[in-house]
Amino acid sequence: MAATASDAEFLRARAAVYDLLAAAFDGDVERLTAAMADGSFRELASALPVEPDVGPLVVEDPDPEALSIGYDNLFVVPGPHYVPPFASAHADEPSHEFESDSAFHEAGSAGELYGDPAARMARRYERLGFTPERGDGIPDHLAVQLSFLSSLAAARADADDLTTRDELRELEGETLAAMGWLDAFDESVADQDRAEGVFAALTRLTRTIVAWDAKRARSEAEADCDEDESRPTSSG
Repeated sequence: MAATASDAEFLRARAAVYDLLAAAFDGDVERLTAAMADGSFRELASALPVEPDVGPLVVEDPDPEALSIGYDNLFVVPGPHYVPPFASAHADEPSHEFESDSAFHEAGSAGELYGDPAARMARRYERLGFTPERGDGIPDHLAVQLSFLSSLAAARADADDLTTRDELRELEGETLAAMGWLDAFDESVADQDRAEGVFAALTRLTRTIVAWDAKRARSEAEADCDEDESRPTSSG
């Protein structure tokens, strides 16, 4: 049985939201400026239980060149304002047997590229047959994770049997639970983007959306468990 019309509509809306956020964190300035100008971010924020400040994201005539430079300074070019946009860099513990020749990484410390979080995300992608196209293909890059969540939501909307939908929902829950690193990422971006604040606001909005979605996913999983436990079992 396929998802109900209302469920499918909700899932497709979530897919569109994550696709927009993925594009923004992949440096797609054209998508970002269009969303800033048409009020998309204000609409997104207003739909959340806790509305984050999106003032810097609501601009009638945003400057694409300034946004491109700001993106590069924060997320692309290592320097005084650089904040790595991938989970491994914000891990609390070093990855197992990780080795790096980077001058910016101390052996035995956390904060590497292609660490355990990347390996775990890559395995999740394999389960869906998902190939990262954003974020330079780095499995735990934020743009890739958001793109994956978009693909999962779209796949759930189109799934025509209960088993497939349950498997997709489980994979979605795992992915959302693995994105707790956004807390540290959000704080770092807020520290480094104090002038214009566009990407600080974008990061806070993304963190809020993911946290809300993770809570929703946990509630769905708990409801399913309660339903399974209350279902009578056959004897004999």
